[in-house]
Amino acid sequence: MLHNYTAKYTRIDSGYIGQLIEWPEVITEGKDIEDCRVMLRDALNEMVLAYQQQGRELPLENCLIEQVPEQSR
Repeated sequence: MLHNYTAKYTRIDSGYIGQLIEWPEVITEGKDIEDCRVMLRDALNEMVLAYQQQGRELPLENCLIEQVPEQSR
């Protein structure tokens, strides 16, 4: 079964931090956005493997993600 997760990338001095919204424990960083994407996919695969080995259920894409506009005054 294929599960989709939402990635959030934040620019930092040394590159980017990548984290999954639905699974915040899956977090990594890379020197550029593409490196961070690769690292985040790898971190997700490792976390899935660890959860499966421990018999734990994976967090699923069951949260609501929406944009919240900020209205400047």
